[in-house]
Amino acid sequence: MIQLIASDMDGTLLGKKMEVHAENIDAIHYAKEKGVKFVIATGRNYAEAITPLKEAGIECPIISANGAQAFDEAGNELFTIEIDKEIAKQIMNALNHDRVYYEICTQNSVYTNSMAQRVENMAIHVAHQIPHLTFKMAVAMASAQLDELPVTPIASYDELINNPEHKILKFIAFSHDEAEVLGPIRQVIETLDDVVVTSSYPNNIEINHHNAQKGIAVKQLADQLNIPLEQVMTIGDNFNDLSMLAIAGVSFAMGNAEQDVKETAKYITDLNTEGGVGKAIKRAIDENL
Repeated sequence: MIQLIASDMDGTLLGKKMEVHAENIDAIHYAKEKGVKFVIATGRNYAEAITPLKEAGIECPIISANGAQAFDEAGNELFTIEIDKEIAKQIMNALNHDRVYYEICTQNSVYTNSMAQRVENMAIHVAHQIPHLTFKMAVAMASAQLDELPVTPIASYDELINNPEHKILKFIAFSHDEAEVLGPIRQVIETLDDVVVTSSYPNNIEINHHNAQKGIAVKQLADQLNIPLEQVMTIGDNFNDLSMLAIAGVSFAMGNAEQDVKETAKYITDLNTEGGVGKAIKRAIDENL
């Protein structure tokens, strides 16, 4: 019997307009009625994750920034795993050398040194989710989403590195030429100590402390709840979900998931736009997977 369900957000729990599908909401409440605990495991920071959940009336623990932080239902911090500042400087040097746009996530916010680049990257994401949109419409939608996805402009990332009050949780770098640009950068960064590089979309790489992975965080939460991994279910769609799909007794890939993700998961569910998370939850409970 499943006792704990961990779900990704973007491309998984959330639909095209970054909303939680009604079928997913119903299934989460159904799971809770059955005594099954539900947790979010996302690449977003806490502030980005909590907004659509509040709108959907979902209260649950949140694993954020790919496992760099975790919070209970009330928003109390459970743990934080930061990147060493000296390693962070080396990561910045690698990213700056190739002049790719990147953002930095701390315990306080996501920071950008170019709001125009931020909007452009969000527009590309929106256009990918809704192919019939013109890019101009995608930019308009991306600009509107800035109110829902808190981001802090900053003149120089050195302000974060040099301020001891800031904990560096994650870097996320973007490029339209993934193989040519991000591939070599990834190879350089992966040689650094105590870092892991994943991806949540084909046009980005995400850099965390090696221990800040969704799979590690889900296992830690399950251990705290005395729930064996055989009774844990995970749901995801992209490469930063692989670690939690690999450890769970029951794992679902979304119908829109990357092929490697589908091959890792034990089961495949419907698209994120068609309530795939809700269908997976009800199937797992009703069929006692």
